[in-house]
Amino acid sequence: MSPRPIAFTVADFDFELPPELIAQHPAAERSGSRLLDGRGASPVDRVFRDLPELLAPGDLLVFNDTKVIKARLYGAKASGGAVEALVERVLPGTREVWAHLRASKSPKPGSLVHFADGAFDAEVLGRCGPDNGLFHLRLSGEPFALLEQHGHVPLPPYIEHADDADDVRRYQTVFAREPGAVAAPTAALHFDEALLARLAGRGVGTAHVTLHVGAGTFQPVRVEQIAEHKMHSEWFQVSPETVAAIERTKAAGGKVVAVGTTTLRALESAARETGTLTAGARETDIFITPGFRFRVVDRLVTNFHLPKSTLMMLVSAFAGYEHIMALYRHAIGERYRFFSYGDAMLLARQD
Repeated sequence: MSPRPIAFTVADFDFELPPELIAQHPAAERSGSRLLDGRGASPVDRVFRDLPELLAPGDLLVFNDTKVIKARLYGAKASGGAVEALVERVLPGTREVWAHLRASKSPKPGSLVHFADGAFDAEVLGRCGPDNGLFHLRLSGEPFALLEQHGHVPLPPYIEHADDADDVRRYQTVFAREPGAVAAPTAALHFDEALLARLAGRGVGTAHVTLHVGAGTFQPVRVEQIAEHKMHSEWFQVSPETVAAIERTKAAGGKVVAVGTTTLRALESAARETGTLTAGARETDIFITPGFRFRVVDRLVTNFHLPKSTLMMLVSAFAGYEHIMALYRHAIGERYRFFSYGDAMLLARQD
C-alpha cells in the first residue's frame, strides 16, 4: 500500500459507521467494556479488565481528574422564548460563565434569561470566546452550586436519550475531583476501584493532570485541508508531582500511558514550548496531526472517535494512519461499541 500524502485532508479520516454501533448507554460494568489491543501489527480482542496484564510493573498511568459539571440548562427570555444553554467555562472567583446559547433570537446585552423555571437568572453581558461564538453571562448565584442543583448532564449530541440518574453516575470517572468539564474524559470511564487496585498490585503507578474538556471537542472540522483548522482552547494543569512521577518512570525504563486524548493533549502541551515536560497551568489549543513529534506519552488508552474528527487525526499521528484505519475496520467488523459510552483500545506510539 502506498504511503499517505503528507498534506492530509478531512476526507482521509472518514469511515462508514453503522448507526447501531454508537453506544447509547454504558456497559453494565465499567471494566466490562471490550478492549482492542492495537499495540502490535495485528489487533487482539480483549476485555478492559485485562489491562493490568498488558502493562508492566513500573509503567505509569496518567489520568485526567476533571469533573463533569451539569452544564446544560433550560430557560426562557423575558419575552417567553425558549433558551437552551451549555456552559463552556466558569470564570474562577466570579459568578460569570461563558456559554453556548440556543434560541430563536439571540438575547441582547443587558437582557435577562430565566433558567430552571425561574429558579435563577442570568444577565447577558455580551459576546465572547473564539470568534465571539459564546455568550458572557453573570448568574444570580454561585455557578457550580446552581449547575449542580438545576443543570443537566451534558451528554454528547449522538446520545439520543435525556440524561437520567444513571448518566449522573456513569458519565463521570470514579476519581473525578476538579469541576469544570462539559464532556467526560471518556477513556477513563472504564476504570473502577477494583481495576485500580489490581493495577496498583501489579506495580503500575498512577498520576493525574487536569484538563477541563470543552464542548469544542465535538465541533466538526469545517475546512478540507486540516492544516487550516483552528482548534478550540482548553485550560489544563500539570502538577510538579506528576512531572516528577513521569521523570522517574522514564529514567527507570517504564512506559508513560496516557488515559485518554485529553491527558495526552495536556502532557504534550506541557512539553511543547521547551521540549521538556514542565509543570504549570495554562491554555492549550494544540492540534495533533500526523507528523507531530511526541515527547512524553508512550502508550494511549482511548475510546473510538467520530469520523473526520480532530481526535481521529490525533490517534493517527500517535499510532500511524494506516494502522489506525485498519484497527477501525476491525472494530466495525467485530461490532465494537463506539464513542463516549463505547469500548476502548490500547495503542503504542509509532517510532
